[in-house]
Amino acid sequence: MNERVATSLSRGDASRAARAALEEKRRRLEALLRSFRRTLIAYSGGVDSAVLLVEAHRVLGVDALGVIAESPSLPRSELDAALSLASLRGIAVRVIRTNEMDRERYRENGPDRCYHCKTELFERLERLAGEEGWDTLAYGAVTDDLADVRPGMAAAEELRVRAPLLEAALSKVEVRALARSLGLRVWDKPQSACLASRIPRGTPVTVERLRQVELGEEALRERFGLRVVRLRHEGWKARIEVAADDIPRLAEPATNRVILSLLNGLGFTEVEIDPRGYRRPDPLPSLDLED
Repeated sequence: MNERVATSLSRGDASRAARAALEEKRRRLEALLRSFRRTLIAYSGGVDSAVLLVEAHRVLGVDALGVIAESPSLPRSELDAALSLASLRGIAVRVIRTNEMDRERYRENGPDRCYHCKTELFERLERLAGEEGWDTLAYGAVTDDLADVRPGMAAAEELRVRAPLLEAALSKVEVRALARSLGLRVWDKPQSACLASRIPRGTPVTVERLRQVELGEEALRERFGLRVVRLRHEGWKARIEVAADDIPRLAEPATNRVILSLLNGLGFTEVEIDPRGYRRPDPLPSLDLED
């Protein structure tokens, strides 16, 4: 057997092993969800919560309900996209209003901002569960989240919110592979942290700043056809992160002037195109994980 054939067989064995492991984790996820009985799913429209909601609906049917929070920190376009995705699947989603802006520690924008945001969300879900007789609360944490500082996970633990993807030992890349196999259009969607993440730590979160970021990103996305754009709010300056392929055209002086004109009306007087671009924090699945 020559080296090329041996390598091909080795890759084939690894591919089959990866698919078998993923299928085993999916069965584990199904068993967990079945044990939860009537379940409220914290849904945002990102790939993790979308996979969790679709799988919960497959397993539990009407005993699974997605709940998405409408607040100044969630772009309207993200809310609409999340509702559209669920609607296409025939999955019920409830929109609730959260009031994290009423929490002083959230507005202070310290390192634990996400803790106060998630506490607001999970407490609202807890009240809803009590009023309507839901048995379990769940959200879309994955194994990758254990390697990072995630204050929101502390809020989930305190309020006994389950993380079935994590409990089934599913990683981000495996969740993306599942999303792709399920035909979910968000399978390769970049992580979409809330608008407050664009405001530097220690700079207070205000409705005005969140709105500046939302409208600025929306204007840039529509004007230049950008799939990925982050507007980092640095006072009078807007620092813009886009995919590496989009940097050259946005960095051109003439285009820069157009961008400044677009953002000037929102209160920004200076624009910087970040030469490092948007750094995707997680890989996409390889074909080895596909069916």
